[in-house]
Amino acid sequence: MRHAPIDPSLFAAHRDRLRGLLPTRCVVVVHAADVLPTDEDGTMRLHPASDLFWLTGVEQEESVLVLAPDAVDPAQREMLFIRQPSEHSAQWDGESLTRERAREISGVAKVRWLADFSKVLHSLMCECDLVLLDSNEHERATAAVEPRDLRMARQLLDRYPLHRHDRLAPLMRRLRAVKDPAEIELVRTAIDITDAGLRRVLSTLRPGIMEYDLEAELLAEFTRRRGKMAYNPIVGSGKNACVLHYHDNDHECRDGDLVLLDVGACYANYNADLTRTYPVNGRFSPRQRAVYEAVLRVLQNSIARTVAGTTLRAWKRAAQIDMNAELLALGLVSPEELAKDTAEEPACRKYFMHGLGHSLGLGVHDLAPLDGPLEPGWIVTVEPGIYIPEEGIGIRLENDVLVTERGPVDLASHVPILPDDIESLMAASG
Repeated sequence: MRHAPIDPSLFAAHRDRLRGLLPTRCVVVVHAADVLPTDEDGTMRLHPASDLFWLTGVEQEESVLVLAPDAVDPAQREMLFIRQPSEHSAQWDGESLTRERAREISGVAKVRWLADFSKVLHSLMCECDLVLLDSNEHERATAAVEPRDLRMARQLLDRYPLHRHDRLAPLMRRLRAVKDPAEIELVRTAIDITDAGLRRVLSTLRPGIMEYDLEAELLAEFTRRRGKMAYNPIVGSGKNACVLHYHDNDHECRDGDLVLLDVGACYANYNADLTRTYPVNGRFSPRQRAVYEAVLRVLQNSIARTVAGTTLRAWKRAAQIDMNAELLALGLVSPEELAKDTAEEPACRKYFMHGLGHSLGLGVHDLAPLDGPLEPGWIVTVEPGIYIPEEGIGIRLENDVLVTERGPVDLASHVPILPDDIESLMAASG
């Protein structure tokens, strides 16, 4: 565990929130993620299953949480199963969780060895009417590899065909959208780490540097601050900034170009997601500044509209209307094109073709109801952009915003974004 310890009361509170939504006489089963293979005998580093981590704080493979609030035996109402440590695993892979350590992390009083899981689950199935099983129901998920949760679902459907089986995912989607104060602080830490990395980039950016050099500066700063990359960073200079999911990061940053950095640190499995666009030579050209300030105004207006009760569709549509006016002033759309604007075919689509933002937390694109409405405790990204390939200009600006009862709180307001501030910081480091 690279990050500082997290108070287990956070995870206990999460389990209480879930229990408050559960029907009677049910059993909930939530699994850890698989360790995914690479080529030959290699494996990828484990990324903890977000739902299990949200409920327990446990980051070890082959772990299982079982909740059975109505179990006859009180000791079986909340159990965590972990693999039993061995000398062999300690020698080759390092220390595994002990039962005592798992209790400290999770706040779950009853921790058992994984070898007992099938027997204990059978006894609970004999008492319950319904089993709720987890699955990845993110709207952008792919299912090329069948996860552990679905394998367990197949086994239980085969062994207990007369029980009712249902989905846990809809409940987790509602619950995880609203962040606790402790979760908000972890996201703030991830944003602060990202800020440090971006400031390091500003101190090294100059004509002739490679995109991968900037990526290396980010990674070094994240690592020394106990973080990691939340996702593959986008470091796109010149025309590469117009490619929304550019990942090569292998071109030279040239004098007169802009470089777009879409990057976030991950700390304690909570993520930041920021985008900044910088002039490679330290000065925006008049045209670059005009486009930059247009994007900045849309960002600022959209942040102000990130309020409780707003649906995501209405929030995005308002940004498109703002962007239409900005593109008209920049000479990129005509009054005739603007007159044809609709929500289905917005006039800005050619130059602003993606969404305005998404929920943020344990997922970079975190679980949340698809159209909201926004609630206090949501954290969302706000990320308008203008992309003009024919001019080699791609500008996106992105901050992470907390929805509160008193209005939006920009969690990234301290990360330099004003063009004058960026030019001053680059001049000071040069």
